[in-house]
Amino acid sequence: MSQAEVTFMIEELVKELALRLMEERGLTMKQALDTIYNSETYTKLSDERVGLYSQSTPYVYSILETEILTGKIG
Repeated sequence: MSQAEVTFMIEELVKELALRLMEERGLTMKQALDTIYNSETYTKLSDERVGLYSQSTPYVYSILETEILTGKIG
């Protein structure tokens, strides 16, 4: 998989996660993106070795949600 493809997949996941945070938690777009980009989940998502970018949006969202609720990845 090329770097461009990985970057695209990460960007799409971030978009979907932000939309879901806005819908389910009532966050603004800025708040949602800040939440994502400042999370440990995003750090893992951006690490190609972890491979989280290739997982489904609901799965990644569940990890992010756990981090939001507990302050750490489950």
